Amino acid sequence: MALAVPRLYPYADTSLLAHIGNTPLLHLKKLSADLPGVEIHGKAEYFNPGGSVKDRPALNMILEGERTGKLNHERVLLDATSGNTGIAYAMIGAARGYRIKLCLPSNASPERKRILKAYGAEIVFTDPAQGSDGAIRKCHQIYEADPDRYFYPDQYGNPLNWKAHFESTGLEILEQTDGRLTHFVAGMGTSGTFMGVTRRMRRDAPWVRCLSMQPSTGFHGLEGLKHMATAIVPAIYDPALADGNLEIDTEDAHAMVRRCAREEGVLVGISGGANVVAARKVGKRLVDRGESGLIVTVLCDGADKYLSEEFWNDPD
Repeated sequence: MALAVPRLYPYADTSLLAHIGNTPLLHLKKLSADLPGVEIHGKAEYFNPGGSVKDRPALNMILEGERTGKLNHERVLLDATSGNTGIAYAMIGAARGYRIKLCLPSNASPERKRILKAYGAEIVFTDPAQGSDGAIRKCHQIYEADPDRYFYPDQYGNPLNWKAHFESTGLEILEQTDGRLTHFVAGMGTSGTFMGVTRRMRRDAPWVRCLSMQPSTGFHGLEGLKHMATAIVPAIYDPALADGNLEIDTEDAHAMVRRCAREEGVLVGISGGANVVAARKVGKRLVDRGESGLIVTVLCDGADKYLSEEFWNDPD
């Protein structure tokens, strides 16, 4: 299936930012070996220069801010983040000469905090008990107090978030699976990845079933993901798009992160581990019905941001 996959960044390939997107698709053969007729593939988004899937929407929102003149070197880019979008903003800001100010839950992993500091971002820490919702509330408060000082892209409410995945991620997946894709599975934080890829599938590959994933409870340890029933629902989220939803326990995601490392040699983050758990659930349903399929999920970031977590010491 030949598709023209555009790059989000229109300039020379020698630029750092030109290498956002076009990430590899990894066949997780060992993790699907017990599912006859089922292939599970992971979109390895940690190959992006900022280390996560969030490079795509961050770049899209910044480029639009530049195009419209809302972002310039007199304004500070301000947003709420659980970590990865903030890192993407900070990386792009360093490359483009922008000041970055981020509202971040104080229980974000130490590695994320160090990376943000390395890029020179200013961090406003928020109540860990409120998760990303607390960061969103604080960000609104700061922006409303002095709106002329800031460019506020609002990743949770900006349609350019999901459009980045409609324009690039979804197309890449279709090209990399040669149109054989049957299921797409992804967790939701801002919901941008799931919304964008699913809308692309609805248009170009309507046979593909798209299933969303979220934590099983509002109190969870899946950094970056939202339990929609108890959280501030992102403005870009449309629950009608999903063909179904899966709920994943934190402990299962942690165990899968270890399995990915030890069985596939793939170091993924916690949300990526949760996505693989969800993909396997879909695969088991197919096997139980005597069906085959090719399932793609998203390996949102790498394990390097979580190596200080205690779950690495848990027994398998």
